[in-house]
Amino acid sequence: MKLSELPHRVAATVQSVQDAAPNDAIARRLRELGFVQGERVEVVAAGPVSAEPLLVQIGFTRFALRRSEAARVQVTADATEPVA
Repeated sequence: MKLSELPHRVAATVQSVQDAAPNDAIARRLRELGFVQGERVEVVAAGPVSAEPLLVQIGFTRFALRRSEAARVQVTADATEPVA
């Protein structure tokens, strides 16, 4: 499942970040920010217009990501409970 498809307040684990093109700068930056295999992630909220941007929490840090950026992150939902 893509991070952009993850329901709000559902814990998930990052599986990978996929490059949209060779040498994808956005995918590389996501990895640098901590979107790496095994990290727990959660979509906290979405913006008011077209649900953009997504407010995403990884560890204790929150990021605002466009849906197109979040779609590069492959996750597996852990459970239906929110991250504590």
